[in-house]
Amino acid sequence: MMAADQTVHGVPSSLSAKVVGSFAYLTVRDRLPTILTKVIDTIHRNKNKFFEEYGEEGIQAEKQTIALLSKMRNELQTDKPVLALRDTLQDTEYWNQYLQKQQKLQGDEESVSWFKSPWLYVECYMYRRVQEALWLNPPISDYDVFNEGKTQSFFESQQAMMALCTYLEGVNKNMEDLSKNQLLEHFNKLLQVSLWGNKCDLSISAGQDNSQKTSPIDSLNSLQPFILVNDSNMVWSTLISAQKPGQSEKTTAVRVDIVLDNAGFELFTDLVLADFLVSSGLAHEVHFHGKSIPWFVSDVTANDFQWTIQQTMAANHKWMSKNGVQWKSHLKEGVWFYHDHRFWTQPHEFCDMAMDAPDLYATLQGADLLLFKGDLNYRKLTGDRDWDYTVGFSTALRGFGPAPLCSLRTLKANVQVGLQPGQGEKLGSQDPDWMTSGKYAVIQFYSSKSEQKD
Repeated sequence: MMAADQTVHGVPSSLSAKVVGSFAYLTVRDRLPTILTKVIDTIHRNKNKFFEEYGEEGIQAEKQTIALLSKMRNELQTDKPVLALRDTLQDTEYWNQYLQKQQKLQGDEESVSWFKSPWLYVECYMYRRVQEALWLNPPISDYDVFNEGKTQSFFESQQAMMALCTYLEGVNKNMEDLSKNQLLEHFNKLLQVSLWGNKCDLSISAGQDNSQKTSPIDSLNSLQPFILVNDSNMVWSTLISAQKPGQSEKTTAVRVDIVLDNAGFELFTDLVLADFLVSSGLAHEVHFHGKSIPWFVSDVTANDFQWTIQQTMAANHKWMSKNGVQWKSHLKEGVWFYHDHRFWTQPHEFCDMAMDAPDLYATLQGADLLLFKGDLNYRKLTGDRDWDYTVGFSTALRGFGPAPLCSLRTLKANVQVGLQPGQGEKLGSQDPDWMTSGKYAVIQFYSSKSEQKD
């Protein structure tokens, strides 16, 4: 952890690749160039497709996109200054203002560059530059360079998905007869399935196969000891108290928002959890928040969301296709909603949201419970800073709290707060990679209401 002189007003500095050998350094040095190489390779492999669709113009676009991406890879590997964006997308101005802000923070002595600037910023910037390279080269501007990996992850996880749908069918069939304790047991199981679904992250494995092949329900007991913080009882209490008239100023239906992470198996587990929340009456509305552009290799876009539901409907499995039909109808009937917002694909930490995206913050305030999936959301919740392990989650959020919220995250980056004294050090001595391997997880809850009770 960090020395006291590296904090500003008690807030630790951002993680960056300055520290040779750190996870941020290894990510910028090794993993990001590997991802860029795969992107270049994917575009090149599809040049015949571009030619068939767009003729000579498609081939030119492929060449020019690859040239821009190769140039960026070289800038990254040689720690060149971060450049202003040149496209005219809706958020270009925000990104360029953010670069100026970083330069001010860093001072005039040195440029904002790949290894010297906050890791969260340069990693987000890389994915935005991939989008720029495509956008500057119509007619392939809308091509999702990560689509192949996402669809492969979905198809390779079919067995696990079928097992999950069979389990859900059994729960839904007996829903009327379930006691409150049985309902709680199913809730905990499906919350944990959604939690461990987050292991399937293609940006961490640099695009390697990371699908789920076994029944996730059967693995839960053996995974229990690896949950370092488990606040699921608080998540349950939040949903239960939202049901009770008079305990909340709201008289509207109970609403859960899920801020999504990965497509493929993880998204499927989120949809199963959302199905259960609605069929059990724990929630009446579920709002999903995805990314507006392809992001971090495997993150969910609107296209991935719709495609997943279509594929589920078309599955050659009775309960899986039944679920797909149900999910489509939830969307049609206004029980489920899908949203995206440019803020999710910007480098801001979430404590900036109220100022930088007040419309999104106001949207999230309408929820009774916010579920934030995955590692990138956790890094943005905590500012991706070098916090001490025992710092409270509420402290690390730095004022962010539009509604009661819970992070469902398997650890893949070296930031973690809210641990017991000595817990982090003990884990470090037993397993040096505990913060980055995806082996450990947290179900970490915060609500300003529970703070007031304390």
